[in-house]
Amino acid sequence: MAATPSLRDSHKGHLAMLAFSALVAGSFSLGSLVANEIAPAALNALRFVLAGMLIGAACALGPGVKRRDFTAPWRYLLLGSIFAVYFVLMFYGLKTADPVQAAAVFTLTPAMSGVFGWLLLRQVTTARMALALVIGGLGALWVIFRADMEAVLRFEIGPGEVIYFWGCVAHALYTPLVRRLNRGEPAVVFTFGMLIAGALVLIVFGWRDLRATDWMALKPIVWIGVLYLSVCASAMTFVLLQFATLRLPSAKVMAYTYLVPIWVILWEIALGQGWPPGMILWGIGLTIVALWLLLKDEH
Repeated sequence: MAATPSLRDSHKGHLAMLAFSALVAGSFSLGSLVANEIAPAALNALRFVLAGMLIGAACALGPGVKRRDFTAPWRYLLLGSIFAVYFVLMFYGLKTADPVQAAAVFTLTPAMSGVFGWLLLRQVTTARMALALVIGGLGALWVIFRADMEAVLRFEIGPGEVIYFWGCVAHALYTPLVRRLNRGEPAVVFTFGMLIAGALVLIVFGWRDLRATDWMALKPIVWIGVLYLSVCASAMTFVLLQFATLRLPSAKVMAYTYLVPIWVILWEIALGQGWPPGMILWGIGLTIVALWLLLKDEH
């Protein structure tokens, strides 16, 4: 019977996304430790270069890179610039934002991506997916406002969260643009082109920061952060995401975004930062409900 292998593939896809969400969460916790140690543009220029080398090696070992893959290179420049904006604003935000609050802002990305998906691709969201996005968004806002109703009424959001929110807008735009601009290139090759273009943009934009950085004097935690971001939060997450998208519907892949704040809490505990305030966990609970709604099979 063919059903058993497909079930195994589905389970592998879910395990891949569990790993994906945990690795992405690490970038918030480690990112907050290094955000004030190095200029965001310099950090991400190095990160894009290293990630591009890893993905380039994957291209060489896999489908290879063909001349026709780089027709209309403006596509890579556009996507690389958007993704560079996301990462730079993320690290500017993490200079002041708490990692858990920042991860909650990230969970707003699926809803914003849905809006851009409709504008660019006319993708329509089901009623249950819309409900899940609303519930997840409410949970995220409760965490972002630090479970403080007075802060909600005053619409008092930290400056770091505001900066990172605009980065998440760029991330949400990036997702449907990839589908719109891809012309049949293999995913790994398309990502390689984006990373190279993004690296060039960051090198030009952050040239002054790159020259001003005393690389030999950086603390070990910065180099640990750079390696983690390049290998685990870039190259590995890309492979896991591609693996899962071949085995799970897109709604289920998107659902794992809501696990990121939970993983961040665990990362923070592991790094000795302690538990967040108890009331924040109500917002985390709402994101779990959103996750369940998105993972639940349609009937």
